[in-house]
Amino acid sequence: MPDSTPDLMRLRTFAAVVAEESISAAADNLRITRAAVSQQMQTLQRETGLTLLERRGRGVVITAAGRQFAARALRLLQEAGDLQALASDLREGRSGSLLISHFVSVGVAWVPAIVGTIAAEFPDLRITMRLWDLEQSAEWEPDAEIFVQHPEVVERPGYRTVELMQDPYVVVLPEAHPLAAEHSEDAVELAELGGEVWVDNDYTRGPNRQILLQACAAVGLTPNFRIETQDYAAAAACVQAGAGITVMPQLSWQTVSPLVSGTEARPLAEPTPVRTLAVRTREGMDRSPAVQRLLELLQQAATRSVVAQVSE
Repeated sequence: MPDSTPDLMRLRTFAAVVAEESISAAADNLRITRAAVSQQMQTLQRETGLTLLERRGRGVVITAAGRQFAARALRLLQEAGDLQALASDLREGRSGSLLISHFVSVGVAWVPAIVGTIAAEFPDLRITMRLWDLEQSAEWEPDAEIFVQHPEVVERPGYRTVELMQDPYVVVLPEAHPLAAEHSEDAVELAELGGEVWVDNDYTRGPNRQILLQACAAVGLTPNFRIETQDYAAAAACVQAGAGITVMPQLSWQTVSPLVSGTEARPLAEPTPVRTLAVRTREGMDRSPAVQRLLELLQQAATRSVVAQVSE
């Protein structure tokens, strides 16, 4: 009984014979012997139960059935080639999916432009983003995770980490506040905020808040969190309304400052709370062009943010 699933190699050989209408020419193009081509054609005809070629003199003629079979075989070979290309792309990260976890301020300041660039350069890539602050405890294994380094942040075995930047904290004050004197560039000592009403901006109680509380503890300060919000923008708006002061990382302030007026941000000192921003990627993704491009764009964004902080 004929086999209904011909070998792809024999289909490629048959396609070469049809294109050249010659076993000899096909053998030359494929760089194999004429005997090998003839043997493959005999096997293919036996597998299909069809007469695909007929001898005529010293050459061959493609039968009507052979031409019909060849047309379908060419489509199958194209699909097989596409499948092989897809497998290669998936191995190298040129298509498939890219799963990115990030925290809020980076999601506003960096991620949109970075994702736009990657989407343009890798048009077949599906990009999924998740909020790191909410996913820390989930069973989530992103390809790349932008996070805040801290002893309380769970390590991820099988990931490689690259540090991006140091992000100092600032205090956001109503512009009428004595510590927000016009044109003042002096840092505010953390201990000076002891008598202030604080607007909380980190409902997750994550590493950003822990870094701040550790700095406060170093000077014997317990923040008076009388107002609680769920994000930096809302906290800055409360400061604008005169409800109190808030402290946040400088990158976070850069993302929300265009949304408020009537406020001033001042650097903090003695000590200066600082968070370390980093990205970790799953081992095995290092060869992925999309992940390599992501790392390159993140490092560029971090450099621009550091320059902007220095110039402020």
